[in-house]
Amino acid sequence: MTRRGHPMGAEHPCGGVEDALLERVSAFVAETMGLHFPRERLRDLQRGLVSASEELGFQDPAACADWLLSRPPTRKQLQVLAGHLTVGETYFLRDRATLDVFADRLLPDLIRARRGGAQRLRIWSAACCSGEEAYSLAILVREALLDTTGWHITILATDINAGFLRKAIAGTYREWSFRGTPPGFKQRYFKRTVDGRYAILPEIRRMVTFEHLNLVEDVYPSLATDSNAMDVIFCRNALMYFSPAQARKVIGNLHHALIEGGWLAVSPSEASQALFTQFATRNFPAAILYQKSGTRPRVGDTGAAAGQPTSSVYPPAVSGFPAGAPAAHPPSTIMAPRPGSATLAMQPSAPVRPPSYKMAASLYERGLYGEAADLLPELLEQHAPRMETYSLLARALANQGRLTEALTWCDRWIAADKVDASGHYVRGVVLLEQGVQDAARRALQRALYLEPEFVLAHFALGSLARSRGRDEEARKHFANARHLLEGLQPHDILPESDGLTAGRLTETITALTLPRARA
Repeated sequence: MTRRGHPMGAEHPCGGVEDALLERVSAFVAETMGLHFPRERLRDLQRGLVSASEELGFQDPAACADWLLSRPPTRKQLQVLAGHLTVGETYFLRDRATLDVFADRLLPDLIRARRGGAQRLRIWSAACCSGEEAYSLAILVREALLDTTGWHITILATDINAGFLRKAIAGTYREWSFRGTPPGFKQRYFKRTVDGRYAILPEIRRMVTFEHLNLVEDVYPSLATDSNAMDVIFCRNALMYFSPAQARKVIGNLHHALIEGGWLAVSPSEASQALFTQFATRNFPAAILYQKSGTRPRVGDTGAAAGQPTSSVYPPAVSGFPAGAPAAHPPSTIMAPRPGSATLAMQPSAPVRPPSYKMAASLYERGLYGEAADLLPELLEQHAPRMETYSLLARALANQGRLTEALTWCDRWIAADKVDASGHYVRGVVLLEQGVQDAARRALQRALYLEPEFVLAHFALGSLARSRGRDEEARKHFANARHLLEGLQPHDILPESDGLTAGRLTETITALTLPRARA
């Protein structure tokens, strides 16, 4: 969901649209795209509508508004509208104070904790606009590590605006994008093109994966979109354009997408004690960040060396900050009554409800992945194996970054039913998170062998091929996925997707396969 800078441009001479109609368009835009245009920003909405109406073939923006409200627009038409209602105003190394905290405090702690173990770093640039923030993060990671050999680095960058994503994927920028950079920055990380622009070096470009995602409407965290178990999320200059209800929903989902101890960075103007109650607030000299506090990850899955104390696996705060911040919803303390007391005699112990899949699924949906993961093995011991239980357990573990355990349960799942394509698919995406690409590819291909119409397996293989520069192979898998999606209703939920619908995946594939835009 892009919200960079200030929306829209200058007033249009033909931009007269009645406020009552604009308010109806505002409600439509909020419902379909999550864009919030309150009454005080109706003029911004009008300017965007004027611009979009021309591309949609209307000379009169009021007629365009009536048309939008009278029939469901196509996905392509919504993309056009989103492109005119969101404006990319960003540049490299923007908000240097926050990036300095990331580079000087967070990254060193993460690297020390992970070095010598499962060397993984997972970062998400939400509302990435045209890519400057995501590439800035990649450059800072590269500078911190110097040698990335043996490290599996995920930098996910998402946006609602397909035009921005195409520009970001192209990775070519004009001089204006470098107005906040130090001397020598362009020369170190970009190559000058014949037309005077600057193309990001291939080794930096390969560190970032761009995806289409609507922060308000789409489902995340999800293994299907690789938006889970993040160490750090940057969501800057986005929340201020959501309604309060939308902002709370987005913040809750971002909280779920972080591992325990993970960090959320927003812009200074978006910092709010009221909105971020789920997080511990961390005050740095020139920036405020929010940290997900609670149970720390286990040693074997976060990259700690054998024998390293759990407290250093993923520090709940950078050095010098308190480590004992309470969880957002601490469990209540139950005091045991004294033997022989009236309380004990009057209140017999309540029967303990046996665990059920429904209970575990409810915990998972609330983002309580650890609690769900603790409950599910007991279910498997008490009942005959159910494939949905294996799936939920593997995903709950993966969402905590406990990939070794997730893979173990995938293997048990496959051992119980070798021809269940879903088991091979989930195993494949967990292997992708581990950076074991060849084994992941084989697992996903096995899923397709068992179930040729497995849409998400085609999509995952397409994304993997795209990340490896195999464009023709990627196009083939994306085309197969799109063909299968055409046989589904837009609201149909895809298996093993955490709620991703056929319509949303179609939009994602469309955004990623349109011709690349020039900077």
